Amino acid sequence: MAALKKPRPTPRARAPKPRSLLEFQKQFPDDATCAEFLFERRWPRGFICPRCGDGRASLLKSRAWTYQCQHCWRQTSITAGTIMHRSKLPLRTWFWAAHLMAIHSNGMSALQLRTQLKVRYPTAWLLAQKLRRAMVDPDREKLRGVVEIDQTEVPFRTKDSDVDLTKPKKILIIGAVEVIDIITQKPRPLKIGAKYLNTRAGRVRLAAIPNNSAAALQAFIRDNVEPGTTVITDAHRSYPGITAYPHDARKVKGMAAHIVLPWIHRVFSLLKRWGLGTFHGLRPKHVDRYLNEFVFRFNRRFYRHVSFEMILGLGAAHPPTTYWDIIDRQNPRHDKPIVRKQRRRRRTAFGWRYDLEKRQKPRKPKRVRRRPWRPPEEPIPF
Repeated sequence: MAALKKPRPTPRARAPKPRSLLEFQKQFPDDATCAEFLFERRWPRGFICPRCGDGRASLLKSRAWTYQCQHCWRQTSITAGTIMHRSKLPLRTWFWAAHLMAIHSNGMSALQLRTQLKVRYPTAWLLAQKLRRAMVDPDREKLRGVVEIDQTEVPFRTKDSDVDLTKPKKILIIGAVEVIDIITQKPRPLKIGAKYLNTRAGRVRLAAIPNNSAAALQAFIRDNVEPGTTVITDAHRSYPGITAYPHDARKVKGMAAHIVLPWIHRVFSLLKRWGLGTFHGLRPKHVDRYLNEFVFRFNRRFYRHVSFEMILGLGAAHPPTTYWDIIDRQNPRHDKPIVRKQRRRRRTAFGWRYDLEKRQKPRKPKRVRRRPWRPPEEPIPF
């Protein structure tokens, strides 16, 4: 009787290597090549007017990278309505920032961007925050197949001090990760209680939650996991309410949690090390943006070469975000008229120029009434 042959694992397609710094510099040497790349990302089938939908347009020279529709005469810039909306930074600066944040395995902090791009820290911070918002795909699919779910606590910083592990202040984070079979490269659900061998981690979802209540945990599952997916948890008392998902509850008891749920705890370990190494500790404010950045980088760890295109591709379809939207405050100058101390500076196809001053109408000189001319009188003889 012939021995049964073990099925060989399906080879994963080798992704092309990411661009080096020299290759990236050759591909995008100036703002013109960056504008062409952004135009193809925003309008793959040619220019389409956002107002009337007409495809006939002409490129203006008085405004940089601006097209004027020949039907309704609307002027549309390639950066209008994107994360680069009304930005005065060169396009090369945006491209370099996206390349650095996408290629580096540990990401880039605002301090590192300030050093690499030679910009001020507020500019680097706002640039990084806008790119993090562009990393979230609004149409991304939910997790499916077999999913491990668990919670963890991450200590956070207060003000400018380092992380103090003696204080109980921590951020509560919930995570979910797909369990992929190595042989088939697909999720393969087994019966309840069975061991999953020869597996790897798939896609990940992370979010910060206020507490371990059933409402918070079940809301995260409904938003990120497709119904009918087998959910493996640590038998927390808040999970039994998920009726639309086959629940595989596994009690941890006295053993380590990473033995029962290995893949989600590996993700938590990488997250904590990433937060301490790159940012020297996370903070509760904007923590969801940093979690989305980690998820974006983890889900594309095998295809890092497309991360740059994905950031700009998603950013081209992302609505514009201002500084006041990011810090969640209202602009105090929102309803006030704009008073400019200097002339407005605009970017054109040939460089920067200032708006012309309004020409004042010349004042008419006052009319001087003159007496009518009279011939001189003859002298009277004596």
